[in-house]
Amino acid sequence: MRVLITGGAGFIGSHLSDAYLARGDEVFVLDDLSTGSIDNIHHLKGNPRFHYTIESVHHRAAVAELVDQCDVVFHLAAAVGVKLIVESPVRTIETNVHGTEVVLAQANKKKKKVLIASTSEVYGLSNQVPFREDGNLVMGATTKGRWSYACSKAIDEFLALAYWREKKLPTVVVRLFNTVGPRQTGQYGMVIPTFVKQALTGRPITVYGDGTQSRCFAYVGDVVRALIALMDHEGAVGQVFNIGSTEEVTMRALAGRVKALTGSRSEIVFVPYAEAYEEGFEDMPRRVPDVSKISALVGFCPSVPLDDILTRVIAYFRGDVLPSD
Repeated sequence: MRVLITGGAGFIGSHLSDAYLARGDEVFVLDDLSTGSIDNIHHLKGNPRFHYTIESVHHRAAVAELVDQCDVVFHLAAAVGVKLIVESPVRTIETNVHGTEVVLAQANKKKKKVLIASTSEVYGLSNQVPFREDGNLVMGATTKGRWSYACSKAIDEFLALAYWREKKLPTVVVRLFNTVGPRQTGQYGMVIPTFVKQALTGRPITVYGDGTQSRCFAYVGDVVRALIALMDHEGAVGQVFNIGSTEEVTMRALAGRVKALTGSRSEIVFVPYAEAYEEGFEDMPRRVPDVSKISALVGFCPSVPLDDILTRVIAYFRGDVLPSD
């Protein structure tokens, strides 16, 4: 099979490329390197079944050419990270909405199956935990720039599902919950690589807010297997699926676990949201997925617990050789 991955030089996209090449498929990557890195795919350059194009997903001709060459499309290209979203809201909205429009329009010409990567952010301020795919999405005020990302990804979902209902383009939507692993950078506010790098360098481990907010972290290898399983399953078409772990941890406890596992003497400090991001910043107190839907369809079950995820990320930043996923 020939697979197109937009955002393929990113953290998740590069691991997805690894997995498809390992099973013998041909991979085409499109990435403008705005948040991805050529270092993530450097090890693949010598593989004759790997091809990459440095170009924006907004470039219709480039997208059209690649879609024509491939059998299926993973649309992972997006503005990512809370820091980027707060600092560059125009870029966030334009990248997410317009990029998805281009991919779906070009895929529709040849009816190529498309998987759209959305996010747990779309649940917004909902308190119906664990979050179910058919639950209500509760967005914050439009005056709060933090919610522009969630709204843009919700529009992506609506558009993808509309293409299926109206034009019969086979689409699948996934909502990713805090995917973590080697190659992820803390540059755009991702918490685990940020904590790990702070701990390894002896800098203060900075927890935003009071640290009682909780999240669930899924290992990238588990997430990639789920993405491939959904792409392979015809029953996934026209559906929305949560992908994540259900092992919940507060940010305060996470900082303590990182400190212990690294043997760091770093101090854990608490930074107000207004200082970290912007005045009036709103955060989700809990973000926990219900994964029963994807589990029932493809047997998804996260296999890597949080402490093992942290151990692998620590090893990556120390430069240790990591086992294969």
